[in-house]
Amino acid sequence: MPKHHESVVEAQFGTRANAYVESAVHAQGADLDALSAMAADRKPQHALDLGTGGGHVTYALAPYATRVTAADLSTDMLTAVAAAAREKGLNNVATVETAAERLPFPDADFDFLACRYSAHHWQDFDRGLRQARRVLRGDAPAIFIDVCSPGPALFDTHLQAVELLRDTSHVRDYNIGEWMTALSCAGFAIASCRTWRLRMDFPVWTARMRTPAENVKAIRALQDAASAETKAHFAIEADGSFLLDMMMIEAVAA
Repeated sequence: MPKHHESVVEAQFGTRANAYVESAVHAQGADLDALSAMAADRKPQHALDLGTGGGHVTYALAPYATRVTAADLSTDMLTAVAAAAREKGLNNVATVETAAERLPFPDADFDFLACRYSAHHWQDFDRGLRQARRVLRGDAPAIFIDVCSPGPALFDTHLQAVELLRDTSHVRDYNIGEWMTALSCAGFAIASCRTWRLRMDFPVWTARMRTPAENVKAIRALQDAASAETKAHFAIEADGSFLLDMMMIEAVAA
């Protein structure tokens, strides 16, 4: 029987919860340091980690917030995050199982929102952003961190193809222009935007998602057959390791 997208997401990530809690790529980075600094400065009363995954945004915010709600589709992910929070002595963390597109929270319930490596899994990107705006207080920041498409079709097609082969719950890595337009339509204004590049260690990247061997082989075939321009942009290495384009956007109410 065909599965709905949310079931595909749950199946992909539920059994990999501990791998994402322990993932070095997800557990560190200048973006997490920036989130911590923002939280330390603002001291939010109620922060939302939207699409918490391994919970690393929650762990960064909790020392400075009165309360943090970690929201995710995956029950197993939330169980792992709650356990890790307890181990870290973070007693102000609650978990809620929900899709980004239908958040079960009142309007303006949060005074800080962060969403990291989640939006590219949403079935309805625009609706998820509208929900984020609805539950956020008017003077509060929303921070979105994600892989982004480099833009040109040649590179975009390659990126989406290898992402989907690696993880069948992948929907789309949006480019900066798509993010800006969607945020504006959702009622946000852009306060700042920064980009950087992040190396993906191919064996670790595929192992974390338990990508089937035939899909790993297909990804390597795409990389080997890619144009010189594509290989150069993604800095594809002999073992398949490569660079991803990343972005961090701070948005506020328009």
